[in-house]
Formats: sequence, C-alpha cells, structure tokens
Amino acid sequence: MSLRFIKAGMQTSIQDAGRIGFMHQGIARSGAMDPLSLQLANWLVSNPLNQAAIEITLVGPTIEFNQNLSIAICGAEFELTLNDEPIFNHETINVKTGDILEFRRLRHGARAYLAISGKFNIKSVFESLSTHLTAGLGGYEGRQLKANDVVELHSTKEISGRSLPEAYRQSFTGSYQLRCCHGLETERFVRESLDAFYHSTYKVSNDSNRMGLRLEGQPLSCNTEKDIVSSGLIQGSIQVPPSGLPIISSVDGQTIGGYPRIANVISSDLNILGQLKPGDKMSWLLVSRDKAWQHLQQKQAFLNKLLLS
Repeated sequence: MSLRFIKAGMQTSIQDAGRIGFMHQGIARSGAMDPLSLQLANWLVSNPLNQAAIEITLVGPTIEFNQNLSIAICGAEFELTLNDEPIFNHETINVKTGDILEFRRLRHGARAYLAISGKFNIKSVFESLSTHLTAGLGGYEGRQLKANDVVELHSTKEISGRSLPEAYRQSFTGSYQLRCCHGLETERFVRESLDAFYHSTYKVSNDSNRMGLRLEGQPLSCNTEKDIVSSGLIQGSIQVPPSGLPIISSVDGQTIGGYPRIANVISSDLNILGQLKPGDKMSWLLVSRDKAWQHLQQKQAFLNKLLLS
C-alpha cells in the first residue's frame, strides 16, 4: 500500500497540525500552513481533522496510487485530473490501484491539501508527522518529496462519498484584509508608522517561505533607543526589521526574535497566510483582543457544525 510520486511538484511535503508544546525547547510548531483546508480535506475522507496530509505548494505533483482508497483535496484550486479525466476540490473521490492523479495549472491560492483515507507509514517526531523543511525534521526523511519517492501507507479503506457544503468552500482572490491585534512593541512605533501600516497595502515578496512572509510596501520607523530583549515568536507575529519592511512569522519560523512586533495576525485568520503567494496583496484591520477571541470562537463553532452534519 503506497503512493508513488511520478513528479513531486515545487514543494510537496507531509504536514499535520504540527508540534504543540515544544517551542520553549526551540522547536517550531511546523504543520500545515493552512490548517483549515487540512481539516476540511480530512473531514471529506472521515479522518481525524488534524491527521497528516500532503501539502502541495504552487506547482503540484503527479501521483500514482498502488492501493484502492479515497482521497479529497481542499485549499488552493488546481486543474486536477484522475487518469486524464477532470476532478475537483471539495468532494470525496475513490481511486483504484494504478490510478494517476495530476495537479496541473494553479488557478487560485497557494497551497492545496491532499487527504487520504489511511495513514502514512512514517515515524512521529516530537508527537507529529509534520516536515520542518529547514531543520530536516519529521515527514518523509525530513525533506520535501521528490520524483520516484514511494510513501508507504497503512489502515487504508474506501469510504462513502461526501461533498463539502458551499458555505465551507474557501475562495482565494489574491487580495486580503487580515485582522490583527497590537504587538508587544506597538508603543515603540511612531504614530506616522502606525498610520502607514494600517492605511497601506502591502505585497508578498518573492523572498517568502514557510519560515516567514516578507512584505513589500511602505517602510516603517520604530524607536530603537532601548534594546529589545529577544522573546517568543508565534505564527502571525509581524516583526519590523531595520529595513522597515514587515515580516510575518510562519509555521517553520524561529521560536524567538528581537525585532519589534507592530502587530499579530489573529488566530482565526492564520489559515489565510498559507494561501498567500508572491505578488498577493494585503491590508490590515485592527481589532481588540476580546474581538479576536470572539472571532476564534465563531470559527470553531462553524467547524463544529460541519462535524455534526
């Protein structure tokens, strides 16, 4: 029981919900850049929502299946074919031994998630199957997948088909408004910089990856007369280095940092970061911490409603 990668794509890796509870040891969480799409794909094949799946970035793979099982794809929209016949996101698809799945042209978004009705036969590292590409940790030999790799499976099965309700189908426009709260060093930024940050549009730089998203746009100034003590970074921390151009920490990012943080993307919007690609645009909306908590509760209730359907 296995998957064979005829072509690997640009950056294809195995990811789950990540490593929780190890950042104080300097171990990044890693995991899916878009955890919501991971969960939705797993729901379609009746898996636990945070089970490991295949994360596909910008250029997709071609995969041969050596076992009858069910699959589902959520997140970025690619032109998809199974044995050269069109298939689509958001629905359960049964595949047979010898079937070939191909990810062709990317239409919208940046990352898709391929869930299978089975489990990957790989070792857990720090309680996760996720691949930290920079550290060479976890996943398939600690790296992205390559052509001719064979990933062994176990506990596979075929399941009854599901279709994701329309309300849960995300759309990716390439232009987003991200909600955020003040960061720990917000008070160090002059009023002109804060105004520029919240009234400007930024663009994702080509120099972005799973560690962080570098932005292009209006440079920001910060009062750095007093030293900043390096402290914990989490996904969504928006740091401003000496260049003045913000960097958004991501899932494989460093666990501590010393650049001032002007803001932090709220938890309920973090999945959007996983769908940003070079050239995409974003603006910011400041919300209170109470409002951020309400948004997170609403999102969880929305997901729970799907689980009960």
